Amino acid sequence: MNLRDLEYLVAVAGQRSFRAAAAACGVSQPTLSVQIRKLEEELGVILVDRISSPLVLTPVGQRVAEQARKTLA
Repeated sequence: MNLRDLEYLVAVAGQRSFRAAAAACGVSQPTLSVQIRKLEEELGVILVDRISSPLVLTPVGQRVAEQARKTLA
């Protein structure tokens, strides 16, 4: 896990879209999506409910994103 991964998660939480979050972070959508998936694997939890539209964070994802906001601040 690194600060970039946390920035991506916060962007997804705010934008509720992988495409919009990727644009906000200046990366491609596949790059952002892969990094979020790796973060999920590293933490051993699902952070983003990819089935719903717009995207929503899981309850664990919401807690991790809130902590990520604090860490990035």
